[in-house]
Amino acid sequence: MSQIRITKQFSFETGHALYGYDGKCKNVHGHSYRLDVTVIGIPISDSTHVKFGMVIDFGDLKKIVKEEIVDVFDHATVFNKNTPHIELAKELENRGHNVLLVDYQPTSEMMVIDFAVKIKKRLPKNIKLHSLKLQETATSFAEWFASDNE
Repeated sequence: MSQIRITKQFSFETGHALYGYDGKCKNVHGHSYRLDVTVIGIPISDSTHVKFGMVIDFGDLKKIVKEEIVDVFDHATVFNKNTPHIELAKELENRGHNVLLVDYQPTSEMMVIDFAVKIKKRLPKNIKLHSLKLQETATSFAEWFASDNE
């Protein structure tokens, strides 16, 4: 049977700042992110299976991505924990803000790599992550493809 790609779209609001950057993004600011998650697999061919004809139930994919990405990053502010932004992060946390400290510069490029690792760990064995597209603005996005990372 044919391999089929399916895509589910997600959106979330996240703030960040790029320490050491030479432009406006050095300041704390936010984006309305859109994340397209595409997986690839063979549709279930067992007609007695409750998910007959599906590569993966969209609801199952949604659960994985919501738990790993959306629920974590939505309305959070992301800082690289290996920069002086750690002081700002602690101050915001002390004031009740949702702060994420990551091991990387929180650019779209680095976030999409992080997301790929997290999603791949949760997918069933017969389903492969094909690609991610993280859209930061209406005209700017980063993409990750499994074929580029094998």
